[in-house]
Amino acid sequence: MTQDIEFRSPEQIKELQDKLLQEAIAYLAANSAYYKRMFSKCGVDPAKIRCIEDLVKLPFTEKKDLQLFGDDFLCCPKSKIIDYVTTSGTLGEPVTFGCTEKDLQRLAFNEKKSFSCAGVRPGDVVQLMTTLDKRFMAGMAYFLGLRSLGAGVIRVGNDIPELQWDTISRLKPDTIMCVPSFILRLIQYAEEHGIDYRSSSVRRIIGIGEGLREQDFSLNLLGRKIKEKWDVQLFATYSSTEMGATFSECEYGMGGHVHPELIIVEIIGEDNLPVPDGEPGEIVITTLGVEGMPLLRFRTGDIAAKRTGQCRCGRWSYRLTPLVGRKNNMIKLKGTTLYPPAVNDVLDNTDYVENYVVMVQESEAGTDDVLIKAGLKYEPPFDPVKDLKDRFRSRIRVAPRIEICPAPEIAAINYPAKSRKSVKFIDLRRK
Repeated sequence: MTQDIEFRSPEQIKELQDKLLQEAIAYLAANSAYYKRMFSKCGVDPAKIRCIEDLVKLPFTEKKDLQLFGDDFLCCPKSKIIDYVTTSGTLGEPVTFGCTEKDLQRLAFNEKKSFSCAGVRPGDVVQLMTTLDKRFMAGMAYFLGLRSLGAGVIRVGNDIPELQWDTISRLKPDTIMCVPSFILRLIQYAEEHGIDYRSSSVRRIIGIGEGLREQDFSLNLLGRKIKEKWDVQLFATYSSTEMGATFSECEYGMGGHVHPELIIVEIIGEDNLPVPDGEPGEIVITTLGVEGMPLLRFRTGDIAAKRTGQCRCGRWSYRLTPLVGRKNNMIKLKGTTLYPPAVNDVLDNTDYVENYVVMVQESEAGTDDVLIKAGLKYEPPFDPVKDLKDRFRSRIRVAPRIEICPAPEIAAINYPAKSRKSVKFIDLRRK
């Protein structure tokens, strides 16, 4: 089949995924100590899992399973593992993934497709504002994908606006890839130092780790603020180490395109059963073609919905909406259901807020109590607590408790020692 499967009919996509699922199940049954036990315990004959609809007969895999039985997920001799990556774990310790040469080639293929979806072409130059070290999969995956695509790569790493702008000035990248909120820092630095960023070589920004759109695919507050300042193309992506995959928007910005030859995505509801297409639920993934540590029905904890139907770009592969939030981080504040991204959106788009942390604990009545500790860039000529509460009410209808703290104190919470990701949400509730 020469045509990209994403452009073929839904029936052809389904046929391919069913075939690849059978191969994945057979591989697990032959090579995975963990899944062999699971099949036996559940009394399931792996040979009878023939199509995506049969997946409901199997239990889920959770991150705690990876943490408790990590070595049992390995499906090949350790001598075949050529790269080790880690991701955060639910029990405090990180989860380690081993990748074979075949896995890295699969990762490169995935990222090549995702970058192509976002409009990157051979000969383009992409500035990576992400780390390639600290056992972090994403930066390496982006590098491998761009190399496979034939694009130029500038590995600058994260942070340091001065170095980013110096690199842009010298090497003229047309694309930058980074956490979207960092763009606002780049713009602020440029404005403070007389850099004409609007006339720079950059014409495309690919965002990672943070959303840029609402559920109707319109730009959210962060996306609008970037676009108002800098009229470049904005693309959002969704990925995770466990998936070994990245879903990128195309030029029409109508959801992240799933690569059906690499992954199966289920969306499940509170009853753990698949929800109708278009309804939000938890993302559950089954990896296809992974050699080292393939996963079967892995619960990501992320909430989104599937969008089917042909995209304007011509792809028939289903898409995922922007994330609503993480299932475990759901907040019930004064009768309103919230997820941290909605809270972050308000704070990220308040000019005088330098940094913040959202803390949730149980009240004496057993309800969620939300406290926001915020550091200020400057002292506004009005009561910041009242203004922030007004902003929250206008945006999400309810206002949490707010405490103004020294910005360095909040920075110490945001960037704890040895942490690879910033900490903006702390959940103190009893699970």
